Amino acid sequence: MLLAVAAGLVVLWVLGSLGGKESVAPPPATKAKAVTDSGRLPGVGEAVRDGKFEFTVTRLQAGVGNVGGEYGQDAQGQFFLVHMSVKNIGDRAQTFDGADQKLFDRNGSKYSADTAAGLHLDGSESFLEQINPGNVVDGVVVFDIPKGADPVRIELHDSLFSGGTTVDLTTRR
Repeated sequence: MLLAVAAGLVVLWVLGSLGGKESVAPPPATKAKAVTDSGRLPGVGEAVRDGKFEFTVTRLQAGVGNVGGEYGQDAQGQFFLVHMSVKNIGDRAQTFDGADQKLFDRNGSKYSADTAAGLHLDGSESFLEQINPGNVVDGVVVFDIPKGADPVRIELHDSLFSGGTTVDLTTRR
């Protein structure tokens, strides 16, 4: 039963990543505000753009041991929650998927989002969320990182194949 649920989630993820896109080639990446005029990376609270999405990281939560309570999921290390708003700045619907986001720590280690844990989090709104033009979704992307890891930046993507844009998690604007 658990294997069937896991297989179904993988199929949904693949279909969601492909759904809503009419072109065969991935759209060109837009690195708007990847680096500010002063030459620094944008920080928490600043809007950045990639493709058809404008992202604003609004809050960070480190050291979370469990999401979803008794029937939820425990972290292997610790959950690091990245709260963000995602606005569709394009002219057609686009699917936002937390699995497309990447977290980096001070040592250069790269972490993928834990979408299964995110499903246990009420209001995560980060698993295959269809966003219509002009609409905004406030979501939470969950990462399972080692205890003691020190996340310093996140790479945000409007899709699996986009160029991405980076936010410095050590500064707040």
